[in-house]
Amino acid sequence: MLNIDLLRQQTPGCPYKIHFNNAGASLPPQQVLDAIIRHLQLEAITGGYEAADLKATEVNGFYESTAQLLNCKATNIAFTSNATNSFARALSCIPFQPGDSILLANEDYISNQIAFLSLQKRFGIKIIRANSLPEGGVDVDDMKRLMDEHQPKLVSLTHVPSNTGLIQPVEVVGELCAQRDIYYLVDGCQSAGQIPVDVQKIKCDFFTATLRKFLRGPRGAGFLYVADKVIDQKLEPLFIDLRGAEWTKPDEYSPRMDARRFEDWELPYPLVLGSKAAIELAVSLGLAEIQKRNLYLCNLVRTGLAALPNTILLDKGPNQSSIITVKISRLKGADVLNTLRNQHINTSIGYRNFALIDFDSKQVDWALRISPHYYNTETEVELLIAALQKLIE
Repeated sequence: MLNIDLLRQQTPGCPYKIHFNNAGASLPPQQVLDAIIRHLQLEAITGGYEAADLKATEVNGFYESTAQLLNCKATNIAFTSNATNSFARALSCIPFQPGDSILLANEDYISNQIAFLSLQKRFGIKIIRANSLPEGGVDVDDMKRLMDEHQPKLVSLTHVPSNTGLIQPVEVVGELCAQRDIYYLVDGCQSAGQIPVDVQKIKCDFFTATLRKFLRGPRGAGFLYVADKVIDQKLEPLFIDLRGAEWTKPDEYSPRMDARRFEDWELPYPLVLGSKAAIELAVSLGLAEIQKRNLYLCNLVRTGLAALPNTILLDKGPNQSSIITVKISRLKGADVLNTLRNQHINTSIGYRNFALIDFDSKQVDWALRISPHYYNTETEVELLIAALQKLIE
């Protein structure tokens, strides 16, 4: 059982905000703040390079902790600035040729969709989208059919889309990709820290994530999992630097044989150590316990929302996450957001251009996004529902 009182005492923001925007950026715990500030202070009195050398063991602990989170080896982990940065680095190493195709889902994250469109515009890469099921989520049978018909170079799937409370069947799709030897890129931006993630079960070649969301780490920090297959094949990011390669001859270099091939030499060491503290907290609490608590809170929120007039829950799928989207009739998104903020309740708004295909299918221009996390309380849920009821009346 999670000690919610203790966890809230360790979260400086809890006395000031009712924070239901954990899918945007969670309130960080004191452990994360302390790790960041301590290293900044060390850099200030010791020097940046020297501080990094002094704390080399702790810095390497980031890779060990992240490997424990994902069930892999430390050599499979690279530190990045965010999930989109991780995604771009992974995408840039795929050996695409003109006419190659990428298979994805309608619900995939906006930045990923734009990246694929950019590849299509510049290099003639074909984008193929699998159908969505009426009840929500990607149609795995259609994805299998499209794999066999088009033999895509890459399959990409967002584990937990930002714009809906859906959990995609990443493990089932991963098995299909493994059987066909197709590169598989999973966006875990919203799943890491919210639900258990096992990259061995997913069978992905890449898994991307950020720290600021459900992992409760700092902004400007993320990570990339790279499978041994990719490392052994010496696939490398388009702009590799001296972190990722050794300059061996005037016109030759050799990539390093681990995932840090995908890093930049310059790392924000305070954020690396803050990320380590955040991941260690999540692992110590247990992702199964976190998921259980989040499901309980989300059931409370969804039940409260269902009883409100002029509201429609938009989430689909047999397995739903700690992201709740709701349509509220006759109100503007910005007005809802700001009214709640004035009452110290944090939520967020998703607009049509954030999830064009998904929102068009649901016939909405915007949706209120509510994303509880384990440190939220039943009382906070009640205050949120009461505030929305007053706003709607």
